[in-house]
Amino acid sequence: MSFTGKYLLDARENYELFMRKLGIPEDQIQLCKDLKSTTEIEENGDHFKITVTTGPHVSVVSFTIGQECEMQDMTGGKFKTVVKREGKKLVNDIKGVESATELVDANTLVNILTLGDIKCKTISKRI
Repeated sequence: MSFTGKYLLDARENYELFMRKLGIPEDQIQLCKDLKSTTEIEENGDHFKITVTTGPHVSVVSFTIGQECEMQDMTGGKFKTVVKREGKKLVNDIKGVESATELVDANTLVNILTLGDIKCKTISKRI
């Protein structure tokens, strides 16, 4: 199943707790907690381009499975990582935060971020 498509954020679990654990200021957490983002994924073989639009902010990342790439974390810092495919999931490490993204069915994209014992789950629906 291809990740290619456009998805709208539908639900979040443990978002505020996770952001606090990351050290995100409370005012930023409150400002962003109810924002709906749109994620557009273009998959071409092992190459991906992901565009996330949240309000006026647009973030674009491109990567090839198994090759080092540069990404931006939630605080705006840049880091290098390698995205791998594990079964149907795309996984990588974001400066100590494990990320796993999976298309669980034809219309549902799930991302789970894990930091220690805290997991933040986002569920997006194909539009």
